[in-house]
Amino acid sequence: MAADNSDSFANRDAPIPVVQVQHASNGGTPTETKGKSRRLSASKLMHKLEHLGENIKGESSNRMGDKMMNMLLAQVLPSEDLSDNSSTGTPTPSGNTPHIKDRRSRTYVERPSFSIPTMSSNFRRFNSRIGVAFIFQNRLIRLFTWAQPTQTLSFLFVWTFICINPYLLPVLPLASGMFFVMVPSYLTRHPEPVGNPMEVDADLWRGSLGGPPLADARTIKPAPEFSKDFFRNMRDLQNCMEDFSRGHDAVLSFITPLTNFSNENLSSMLYLILLVVSVLLFITAHLLPWRAIILVLGYMMTALGHPAIQELVATPETEKFLAEAEQQSRTFLLGISRADIELETSQETREVEIFELQYRALHDQDGEYEGFIFSPSPYSPLSPSRISGDRPRGTPFFEDVLPPRGWRWSDKKWTLDLLSREWVEDRCVTGVEVEVEGERWVTDLHYEVLETAGEQAEERAKLKKRGSSKGGSKDIGDQEREVLRRAWEESKPSRKGEWRRRRWVRGVERMPWRDGQS
Repeated sequence: MAADNSDSFANRDAPIPVVQVQHASNGGTPTETKGKSRRLSASKLMHKLEHLGENIKGESSNRMGDKMMNMLLAQVLPSEDLSDNSSTGTPTPSGNTPHIKDRRSRTYVERPSFSIPTMSSNFRRFNSRIGVAFIFQNRLIRLFTWAQPTQTLSFLFVWTFICINPYLLPVLPLASGMFFVMVPSYLTRHPEPVGNPMEVDADLWRGSLGGPPLADARTIKPAPEFSKDFFRNMRDLQNCMEDFSRGHDAVLSFITPLTNFSNENLSSMLYLILLVVSVLLFITAHLLPWRAIILVLGYMMTALGHPAIQELVATPETEKFLAEAEQQSRTFLLGISRADIELETSQETREVEIFELQYRALHDQDGEYEGFIFSPSPYSPLSPSRISGDRPRGTPFFEDVLPPRGWRWSDKKWTLDLLSREWVEDRCVTGVEVEVEGERWVTDLHYEVLETAGEQAEERAKLKKRGSSKGGSKDIGDQEREVLRRAWEESKPSRKGEWRRRRWVRGVERMPWRDGQS
């Protein structure tokens, strides 16, 4: 028997309605100015789309369909670069613009690049097959709007049964597949006799379901292009996109002011409420009657779709009451947030430091120290950079010292740190001479015990032997520390070394972050 009984899914009932959402501010549809800024020029689009299918072999009707779909899709084509090489970064308050990894790019997923012909082909294929989703959506709308009360009541019976016995929930998809997929398919192969059942013999009527198949099996095929079902799917897809846009804007307009900390008192209070509720649920969730709660919620949501309830809700008095209740709840939250939460109004402040380094040759004992550099580190005798032989890093001029990124100066000028001994002790700096009066220089000390090469080699040999006897060896830094410690304990003669430094401090405050700041 030839299996030519094919059909396509499409919503042949009433169109999918568009939800109505009252917006507090701007609507979800972009303005004309914004729309123009995201479109290509008309002349360039026309030139590209006219020559798009000239080199493609095929029927003329398909080419016309391709051109029409391309022109429709070109209206939503953005003008910015959509290639995978375009770097997109989100600016941060620190001033950096790190590259955000796009897991959808071809670097991580092997997928074709964007192209209008591929998009057009995929859209036509998608639109030909999306009808089953719209049929399901339309049936849900009819179910929850009480179009047939018997079906809605049957759903409530099933809902009650599932809530009372939730362990039978896996049976629901299996039963749905049997009764809503396999039974209709079987009835298609075994159709009922034509005519009035009262006029047909009972034996013939009973035999129609148990005998051999009388009709071809129904197969599902995509809706043909430019057919009524194809345009029905486009109509419902259009309405679903509008529903999503309105719902998206409505959710954002309600949630965003509460959660984006534009009003820090309100968002902080909401955060504390959510934290307390989360802790309470974490402790007492097992004590709540979840079956009864879910059952009541299901009944309430289904009852809200009843026409009588909808008429009651849609009255001006009810809308006014709901608006006043929402306003009162927001006012209450604002009141308790202002009364119980106190925010820090002053900017965050810190103190930064810079070290003024001066240098004098070791052999020039009578010479003067000369300004060398302003460095963020004191370049102490036992610092890693000093031991490794690196030169200090910084800027030679005071005016070139900049505040940290994301901060600004709160003091007008730098202040000399008069408590030089404190920062020396805090950093455990050794082998230096500290001035407690005057200009507060911290000068390196050069010990005579380290001058001769013979004594220096002898000290290193002793230290190496001592380290090997203990089962290990010390690095050069440990050896230098040991020599300096022994020289200081034995009061060896010393003189001023090559480097001296002093500490300058200045206050900074964090800058407020603004959109578009880099």
